[in-house]
Amino acid sequence: MTLAFERPRPLPGTPANAVARLLAHASFEVLVMSTQSTLGPDPIGLVRPGDQENLRRGVRYRMLAPDAARTAPRLSTRLAALSLAGASTRTVPHVPLDALVIDGTAVVLPAEGSGAAAFHLPGVVTSVVELFERVWPTAVPLQTAADREESTERERELLKLLSAGYTDAAAAENLGISVRTVRRTVADVMNRLGARSRFQAGAKAADRGWLSERAG
Repeated sequence: MTLAFERPRPLPGTPANAVARLLAHASFEVLVMSTQSTLGPDPIGLVRPGDQENLRRGVRYRMLAPDAARTAPRLSTRLAALSLAGASTRTVPHVPLDALVIDGTAVVLPAEGSGAAAFHLPGVVTSVVELFERVWPTAVPLQTAADREESTERERELLKLLSAGYTDAAAAENLGISVRTVRRTVADVMNRLGARSRFQAGAKAADRGWLSERAG
């Protein structure tokens, strides 16, 4: 893949600190592609100290890792922890590029040596996002114990209401919860199901039997 028409913007300070500062401003989504299957100092690796904090703030994470990461002793444990916190991780035999995409407006790519550079030109960002989206459907979800858990009663009731056409506000009032909780719950379910839209989440939930009536 050729990324042209923009001069890379070197990140000031050490690469890890510079990337951490950029990620600290993420507001809704971080895409991660990493060719690495081990933990290391590279700031465009699979995990960073600030990822857990971003997940706690509600930032969505989608991560593409090589298949070898599934059995890498330390890395697999860290990936499982991120999955428990809400990150959606999938693996493929070979990841095509090392990159971070932040809020669909900035891309961090490797620079000379062990550095990193930021790109903000829409054409560059779009090229990396399109590459990610081509690979994502072909990748296999990283299953953790949390991924295999059944849905909760609240999640099932919320999905039924939304499938019946309730708005977020109406569903929140029906369940006695806040609209923010509704949206956070929907985002959690989408992450666990690997769904890219609410419609797809509803279809996958139905396939799993989450929307069917259960005996008391």
